[in-house]
Amino acid sequence: MTASPGPIPDDGGPAANWQPDHLLDRYETLTLPLGPDVDGEDPITATLVRRAGGGPAVNGAVLYVHGFTDYFFHEPLADFFHERGYAFYAIDLRKCGRSLKPHHTPHLTTDLRCYDEELDKALDVVVAETATEGAPARVLIAAHSTGGLITPLWLDRVRASSPARFAHVNGLLLNSPWFDLQGSPVLRTPVVSLALLIAAAVRPTAVIPQELSEGYGRSIHETTGGEWAYDLALKPMGGFPVTFGFLHAVRRGHARLHRGIDVGVPTLVLRSDKTIFGPHRPAGVDNADVVLDVRHMTRWSGCLGDRVAVVPITDARHDVFLSVERARSAAYREVDVWLRGTLGIPASPGHTPSQDATIRTEHA
Repeated sequence: MTASPGPIPDDGGPAANWQPDHLLDRYETLTLPLGPDVDGEDPITATLVRRAGGGPAVNGAVLYVHGFTDYFFHEPLADFFHERGYAFYAIDLRKCGRSLKPHHTPHLTTDLRCYDEELDKALDVVVAETATEGAPARVLIAAHSTGGLITPLWLDRVRASSPARFAHVNGLLLNSPWFDLQGSPVLRTPVVSLALLIAAAVRPTAVIPQELSEGYGRSIHETTGGEWAYDLALKPMGGFPVTFGFLHAVRRGHARLHRGIDVGVPTLVLRSDKTIFGPHRPAGVDNADVVLDVRHMTRWSGCLGDRVAVVPITDARHDVFLSVERARSAAYREVDVWLRGTLGIPASPGHTPSQDATIRTEHA
């Protein structure tokens, strides 16, 4: 497929100039035009993705947000929600995935609040397309890693600034969210934070001099023994370089989260049961989070609000839905239990949950 995504009409309505996706056969894309880039890399857009022709929305819709060095390619995740009566949408944020252009620094933003623009627009499109007469749209926000930091901060702001828009959101599902900086405790000290602030102000696009391991990427990509097919130009094996400007934006996001926010909806946080850090491809890379520290996810989940469940998934990878089959099946079972028990979503027709699907929660 070679058609390029089309723009949303100027009136901002649900219209839909959806075009065939050039990456996934059964999917369509919609370009979301964005305003001026605060980091001077105009023009910028974001890209909304859905299954071709839309889908059932008897239980609502899902809006999925990817992480750093990532984009939407995970069709089984969309299939899981479609089978449960959800219309599934995903967004490739500015300078990421389908939205990345040659003149962009991949994933660069110096302020996570900039993402509010495309998230607001995406939510509005989803609501307009899935609402039915007499029944307002219900949207579950799902996010992974850096997206798991971006989306709670966005929801906290939307709840306060746009109650009508926020009223359509009924849940938040976080998959290994990036809630603090991994690595040595010295990296989280005020001195290092000040140095990062200065570096970001002077040279925001300069790359942090730290080599990223290819271990995680090699464990999941089909060409190196993994199970998953995706475009290595959009999700490189060792990740995109991290810039000072981006990392400073993330650290500001961490600080805001740690002071306490309120996402305003029930939240499920899924994570691995362990972290293993090491160079290259450490032992256990297939059965642990080798990217982030899972202890941070539990420690800071209590800052999200009042209705938060944290569930460790035994032997899960950083992306729990890209884990080996046994662990990802356990993750999906936990989501099923949460959807039924917390959001009140009935089991899908013909779907019988496993007897071992009892949720294991740690209320943060």
